[in-house]
Amino acid sequence: MEFYGPSPSYDLTYSDVFLVPRHSEVSSRLDVDLSPRDGTTATIPLVASNMNSVTGPRLAATLSRRGGVGVLPQDLPLQQLDSAIRWVKAQPVDWDTPVLLSPDATVADALRLLPPTEGHGVVVADAEHGTSIEGVHGIVSAVRLGTALPDARLGDLTRGRPAAIEAEDISSPRAAFDLLEAAEAEMVCVVRHGELVGTLSRRSALRSNLYRPAVDAQGRLIVAAAIGINGDVAAKARALAAAGVDVLVVDTAHGHQGGMLRALREVSGAVAGIPIVAGNIVTAAGVADLVDAGADILKVGVGPGAMCTTRMMTAVGRPQFSAVLETAEAARAAGAHVWADGGVRYPRDVALALAAGAASVMIGSWFAGTIEAPGELQRDEHGRIFKESWGMASTKAVQARFGRLDAYERARKELFAEGISSSKIYLDPQRPGVEDLLDMITSGVRSSFTYAGADSVPRFHERALVGLQSAAGYEEGKALPVSW
Repeated sequence: MEFYGPSPSYDLTYSDVFLVPRHSEVSSRLDVDLSPRDGTTATIPLVASNMNSVTGPRLAATLSRRGGVGVLPQDLPLQQLDSAIRWVKAQPVDWDTPVLLSPDATVADALRLLPPTEGHGVVVADAEHGTSIEGVHGIVSAVRLGTALPDARLGDLTRGRPAAIEAEDISSPRAAFDLLEAAEAEMVCVVRHGELVGTLSRRSALRSNLYRPAVDAQGRLIVAAAIGINGDVAAKARALAAAGVDVLVVDTAHGHQGGMLRALREVSGAVAGIPIVAGNIVTAAGVADLVDAGADILKVGVGPGAMCTTRMMTAVGRPQFSAVLETAEAARAAGAHVWADGGVRYPRDVALALAAGAASVMIGSWFAGTIEAPGELQRDEHGRIFKESWGMASTKAVQARFGRLDAYERARKELFAEGISSSKIYLDPQRPGVEDLLDMITSGVRSSFTYAGADSVPRFHERALVGLQSAAGYEEGKALPVSW
């Protein structure tokens, strides 16, 4: 990356900068390879943050199917983390994971999982039949849910045999789309040897042509998990490795500290062949110390997150663009990589984080308002659909993390909580699923690469030309909210 003009003498946020177009021989967005090349098998540079309200097994599997990485949060008990990792590993790679409900479940039950929008649906099946297609009554589209009475039984909304196609008949994503088109179906069950192995929609068939899944050596979806720096971190790392975790994230708010360095040495000595991410940090000195202790990837960012109040409470942090720029340069020299954690509000911010040298960009609250994020869908007094989100240093998170402590010790920790304990993250009606957001983000980032004349992430690191702008310049780049 280079600056268009003199280098600034002060730190910058994503809003302070913009990308300058330069000569390009990249003629199409589809010619761009977004693989981060950071030691993981990810094929797009997007990571779902290890926040309780952001990444659960469902979102992790969906994101991995499209090439990203989901980080399961450290607050989950070890047994739940083990179960979540194994669940992701068991999910289909080529098809969507079905949303299963019994015939006795109601429309209201289904609407707590899916909004009434196109491209989604519920598979109605008898639990006693397991995964046998014989127990499947049919598929109820999410759009149909929006027109049915809340107390209607899902079993009463299905008619006849479910639309299904054999997995062996699907030779390519294009063939899958053509099969759905021929069947005049928006969504079908995918069957192998009489067993339900997934669902497929026209949109997911199209996406399979655009994305490559992130898979392990056995061809299973990848998943990451976070651990803290206290307790027997080596034992926990070994347990997660045994469950099949693909990336370990050693995480604490202030990553450049003795406790982190000790934890990193223990973890790197306990597991081999698994990329280790550590943070959070914002300086080159932090990079040097954490890499020396065993980190392969540095998690960069203090205070830019939407749920974070660290900077206002403590004055500690650093504008994110400059933090990524400095740490990425230091990481490159040390043979390591950077994940830019927080501060992205638009696809432009993801592109700018990559321009600054990040291999991947972590996303938190943006993904919290999606169908696949943990928690049920809720509706406000106006009928708008939302999910609840909260910061990982907030009182709510502290209560969950230290729930097993005695009341006195838990109360002491709550005194020093930071961050927002509850926030409504509304689903975008046009982009309610995490895959919808991936489409928007990767489309913008691919275009950024073509403007820079780069066909890969490393090439973008070299070719990105960045200029400085005023607040008015930033506002000028926004679309008008109303017509002329």
